[in-house]
Amino acid sequence: MTARIAIVEDEPELAALVADYARAAGYAADTYADGAVALDALRRAPPALVVLDLMLPGLDGLALCRALRADAAPALAELPVVMVTARVEEIDRLLGLDAGADDYLCKPFSPRELMARIRAILRRAQRASPAAPAAPTVDVDPAARRIAVHGAPLDLTPTEYGILAALARRPGQVFSRAQLLDLAREGNANLDATDRAIDSHVKNLRRKLDAVLPGVEAIHSIYGLGYRFDL
Repeated sequence: MTARIAIVEDEPELAALVADYARAAGYAADTYADGAVALDALRRAPPALVVLDLMLPGLDGLALCRALRADAAPALAELPVVMVTARVEEIDRLLGLDAGADDYLCKPFSPRELMARIRAILRRAQRASPAAPAAPTVDVDPAARRIAVHGAPLDLTPTEYGILAALARRPGQVFSRAQLLDLAREGNANLDATDRAIDSHVKNLRRKLDAVLPGVEAIHSIYGLGYRFDL
């Protein structure tokens, strides 16, 4: 997915120049000339990074940056910000960084240098982002009549194996107790169980699944119908 850069700058020619360089560097680019308008747009659709002018109509860059950092949404509170300004005094740079800017450039600046800094900041942000946990997997081995969840084999009775195998083969489908009993008997004709006993077996299965997937509800009770398996 193409990273989107928001350019908050009230000088039209400079905003267009930075947008052109951003697009040439492979980014999508949106421009805003008013701080208050920009803040509303950023809240509705947070970009990957903001290039933020310090002196803006509506809401200045310092106030906008502080509003982002104070936002409850992590996508805004942690949004990378590169502040740019014609004010070169040290106190202005310190105020910008203290407001939460990740980097600071004084005008006039090189658009190529700005792109290099953007790339560096986005690389750091990508490395800092935690990897999404792998989705749990369910492996059913009919020959061995074994089931492993997320690589961990489950210690199942023949009846429990039959019920869980039937559910896991058709995730999202609702099964009645009678259906589960029939499916469980497919690989074990001598299975001695009743459809009402399915509830006890499901309770045991939930306990065993919770041991390998704590806090994850895999077998769902569907009132008046039966059970459904989802991970």
